[in-house]
Amino acid sequence: CAKDDIKKALAASTMSQIGYMVLAAGLGPAGYAFAILHLLTHGFFKAGLFLGAGSVMHAMNDETDMRRFGGLRAVMPITFATFGLGYLAIIGIPPFAGFFSKDKIIEVAFAAGGVEGAVLGVVALLGAGLTAFYMTRVMILTFFGDRRWAPDAVPHESPASMTWPMIALAVGSVGAGGLLVLGGALQHWLEPVVGYDHHEGGLPVWLVTTVTLAVVLAGAAVAYRQYVRVPVPETAPEAVSALTVAARRDLYGDAVNEAVLMRPGQGMVRALDAVESTGIDGSVTGAATGIGALSRGLRRLQTGFVRSYALYMFAGATVVVGALVLVTL
Repeated sequence: CAKDDIKKALAASTMSQIGYMVLAAGLGPAGYAFAILHLLTHGFFKAGLFLGAGSVMHAMNDETDMRRFGGLRAVMPITFATFGLGYLAIIGIPPFAGFFSKDKIIEVAFAAGGVEGAVLGVVALLGAGLTAFYMTRVMILTFFGDRRWAPDAVPHESPASMTWPMIALAVGSVGAGGLLVLGGALQHWLEPVVGYDHHEGGLPVWLVTTVTLAVVLAGAAVAYRQYVRVPVPETAPEAVSALTVAARRDLYGDAVNEAVLMRPGQGMVRALDAVESTGIDGSVTGAATGIGALSRGLRRLQTGFVRSYALYMFAGATVVVGALVLVTL
């Protein structure tokens, strides 16, 4: 919600959608098939959104800051249309692909029953509203509103080599969900492997769908109010709320990882390096140095002169004779 880089916004969105998949898989056989369903539908609309972001970057001299876009729908109609279809799919508007997979996950979450079902269902609902907000923000900042282009930017539609893949993915973003759930096709196909729990109970399907769409439209409306009715500055305004500050800092995820994992890990590595270099390597190097010094000392005894060897023999004989004398006394 606070990312101004279009590809970073989409990358964070991918983590959000993976959360839906993990949630569905965690619900057991009732959700396995829908986890795979969302994986497949997400593959279409998220790939299309990323390619659309690449098309915009190509047209805007590799600019990624959405605050420097705006009004691109008029000069990039194919990119706008395909990106827009992916947008409608990811926020779950029927009959687009994301509606069928995400709505089923929310339905199964509520059907889990009890406190668990209520908590998971509400979290999934809030995720749908959050998705609608940040994706509407991406659409508005990129394709609508005033043109906030850099002076040297001359945006244009991408060539066919880029637009045709986006069109193909847009078709999947529209129809893949309906085709995969038609007659329970995907569920029955996966049933021999993952099983299938025909969940009963929970909230009525029509109620879940109605509430989910209401939450999605509310999230989109909040984004519209914030980014259409108010001029968008080219530089992000200074954050005044703690939530905005946290969002711009990735909810302090990097800070926590650095404090809990990275810095202690670096300290452990430095300690292990010291043990290895001064302890293990030091003992090996010390032994080698000692043997080298001993070898150099012993080498001096081997001079190659006969007189030296005669002297050694005489000294040895003297020692032996002296020892014998001492023994016989």
